[in-house]
Amino acid sequence: MTRVSVVIPSYNDSGMLAGCLAALALQTRPADELIVVDNASTDDTAAVARAAGARVVPEAVRGIFPATAAGFDEALRGGADIIGRLDADSVPPTDWIERIVREFERDADLTALSGPGDFYGSTPFIHWAAENIYIGGYIWFVGWLLGHDPLFGSNLALRAGAWSRLRTSVHRGIREIHDDLDLSIHFEPDMVTRFDRSLRVGVSARPFESLSGLARRVEWAFSTLALNWRERSLLERRAAHKAWEKGHGAQAFL
Repeated sequence: MTRVSVVIPSYNDSGMLAGCLAALALQTRPADELIVVDNASTDDTAAVARAAGARVVPEAVRGIFPATAAGFDEALRGGADIIGRLDADSVPPTDWIERIVREFERDADLTALSGPGDFYGSTPFIHWAAENIYIGGYIWFVGWLLGHDPLFGSNLALRAGAWSRLRTSVHRGIREIHDDLDLSIHFEPDMVTRFDRSLRVGVSARPFESLSGLARRVEWAFSTLALNWRERSLLERRAAHKAWEKGHGAQAFL
C-alpha cells in the first residue's frame, strides 16, 4: 500500500488551517499521516492541528522553506512513499489524494505532480489575474526556462525518494525565496515533473490584494532565480534536462 503524508506549513493561520484540515478529513482516500509544521506561531495553530488528528512539528526558523523542509523530513522519517504539500489556506477537493495516488501508481516514472489554484476570498478580477497572469505566467516562463514543468507550492506532491535526494542541495534554510521554485530548479534530469491543470485546489487570494504582498512575492521569485543562477546557469540546467529527454525518448516541455 502506498503511504501518503500531507505536509502543511502554518504560521499564525489557525482559521485557514482549520478549513484545510476539514477538507482533508473528507478525502475519499484519506492521508496516512497529516503533518502540520508550526512555524513559531503565537496563535492556536498547534491546538487546531492536534484537534484534527494531525501531528505537529515545531520549526523555530521562520520562513516557508524552513517549515516545508522540516515537514518533508518528518514525512521521510515516518516512512512516506508520497509527500503531499498544501498551504494552510489550501482547500483540496475530496478526491485530491485519491487522484495523486492513482497518478503515481499508474506512472512509475513520475517524480512530482502539481496543479493550479482556484482562488477565493477576493474579487473576480483578482482571481483571474492571480490564476492567469501570476500563476499562469510562472508556469509558462519557469517551465520554458527549466525545460520541465515547475511546481506550485499550494498544490503539489512528490515521491519521498526525490526529497531524500534533494533535501541537502536545495536552499531550505533561506526565508526570502520560494520553496516551490527552488525545489523545481533542483530537480535532476531523470526526475519527471507534471503540472496537471485539472488537479485543482482552492487557494486564498489574499496575497494579491495588496501591492506590497504582490511585490514581495515577485521579489522573492527573482531572488530565487538569481541565487540559483549564480551557482549554475539555469540554461545549463535546461540543456541537461533536454539532453536526458532526448536520450530517453521523453516528451519535452511545451
